[in-house]
Amino acid sequence: MKKMLKIAGIFLLAIIIGVSVVLRILGNLPAAPNDYQRTAQTGGVLEAKYMADGPCEVSVREDAVLQEFGKFIVHYPSEVETSDKKYPVIVMCNGSGTPLSKYPAVAKHYASWGFLVIGTEELYSWNAFGAEMCLRYLERWNENPKIEDTESLFYQKVDFNRVGIVGHSQGGVGVFNAITDTTRKDVYKAAVALSPTNQELAHNLMWDYDSSLIHIPVMLASGAGGGDDWVVTGEQLQEIYDDIPSGKLMMRRTDTHHGAMLYSADGYVTAWFMWLLQGDTEAAKAFVGDDAEILTNALYQDIKSDVNFEALIETSALMKP
Repeated sequence: MKKMLKIAGIFLLAIIIGVSVVLRILGNLPAAPNDYQRTAQTGGVLEAKYMADGPCEVSVREDAVLQEFGKFIVHYPSEVETSDKKYPVIVMCNGSGTPLSKYPAVAKHYASWGFLVIGTEELYSWNAFGAEMCLRYLERWNENPKIEDTESLFYQKVDFNRVGIVGHSQGGVGVFNAITDTTRKDVYKAAVALSPTNQELAHNLMWDYDSSLIHIPVMLASGAGGGDDWVVTGEQLQEIYDDIPSGKLMMRRTDTHHGAMLYSADGYVTAWFMWLLQGDTEAAKAFVGDDAEILTNALYQDIKSDVNFEALIETSALMKP
């Protein structure tokens, strides 16, 4: 009997060690593949263009901070170091337990298109605290040539008239709360919520948000088909869409599971920000008019739009640097 118990104990220990190793390996895997820009399927010329890397070389700056999210991470065009112009901003809201260091490829991709991209190691972003702190960080470095004898890389280079925000899953809730329920909510000009947690689940988790307060152009995107998005079904995404007064776009990507929505629709996410924050009229063609590319892209379904495109075209044209 003792021998059997010993064997059983060894077997149990081996299972525990095996599970621990697997969990550690999974924990070290990136949330977005480092080469997704080249491997993700695209269904349109414009989607392919903006899924590819942009023209800018990219550098990274990290600053530790005495907050629970540990540090700020900024991906930026390397030219910032020698340029005297101002750059548009994209704030990143993390999904549950997914710090920005788990998906740097996404931030780098946005930065390659000329954006200052900032995020944190925040694990719970629903209340938009991290997003608010990111803006405070950029304000500080934008306003001061030196801070504690450190040269400010971003001194007078942040364009607070051209700020966007994007988040996935719980980060989608963070997006909604950032643009409706924070001190700096009015600084945002465009938003994207990728597979945002549905209203009922968010309420049960005490992550409440009120999408009826959204007042800026917002894109909602989730998975569909064989990879139906369990965090927000098509019906639940429609409920969020219906609550938003205007300036909204909804789409579901076929055969795409929840986690993959972090990066799979990145071509159109980038085009959205290029249009609304950089006045890129070619990017606008992905969404504008009866022949908008998104309408004929077989990778997307359940597309709905309530956007005054003429007004946005005029506004976004003013966003050019």
